[in-house]
Amino acid sequence: MIKRSLLNEPIINAEKPPCFIAIEGPIGVGKSTLTRRLATSLGYQMLLEQAEDNPFLERFYANQRHAALSAQLFFLFQRAQQLSDLRQSDMFSQTHIADFLFQKDPLFAQITLEPNELELYHKVYQQVEVDIPTPDLVIYLQAPVKVLKERIQHRGVQFEQSIHGDYLERVNAAYSEFFLNYNDSPLLIINASEIDFANNDRQYEQLLQYLLEIRSGRHYFNPTFF
Repeated sequence: MIKRSLLNEPIINAEKPPCFIAIEGPIGVGKSTLTRRLATSLGYQMLLEQAEDNPFLERFYANQRHAALSAQLFFLFQRAQQLSDLRQSDMFSQTHIADFLFQKDPLFAQITLEPNELELYHKVYQQVEVDIPTPDLVIYLQAPVKVLKERIQHRGVQFEQSIHGDYLERVNAAYSEFFLNYNDSPLLIINASEIDFANNDRQYEQLLQYLLEIRSGRHYFNPTFF
């Protein structure tokens, strides 16, 4: 059992966890929140998806067709650069946690781009994916559209308020299909609908203990108390 006093500071003398963890899931599911808390507990460096730096994202949410390719390529290059910088700084001697999985990038391209744009995207993706590291553990957070909409509204980012439910439905379906066939890394699937990793220490403690023991395969996490 992990001592509660260690939940918000680096763990000492714990079993060695995976060196590179990636957290994934649709917008509003809680990726960045969980990434920050795990980074604190494990003493890891963070890689955060810097959506606020994407100059095309607001236009994309307002009118997907007018900015889909630009927004997608910006994220592709941004993520590739972040991971490339890590590799050049000897990533394998360090520990990191990211709130994105690079290998899922085509997921969004497939649901937002026209066929000719998608063809161009795939050509670019094949060039930049070279030497992108594979995580030692992937955590996939799930939640239904109703929950995602509530959380998006609650966090109050103005241009995100225009995100439509049908878009979130397509995103959720694409994530489900992607991770149904994903086997590049050990995978932990979490239904985050009724889990509060930011404020519920008991739920978070259970997750932390659980992931420290994962070495291979596919796993599902449900806290035993709330």
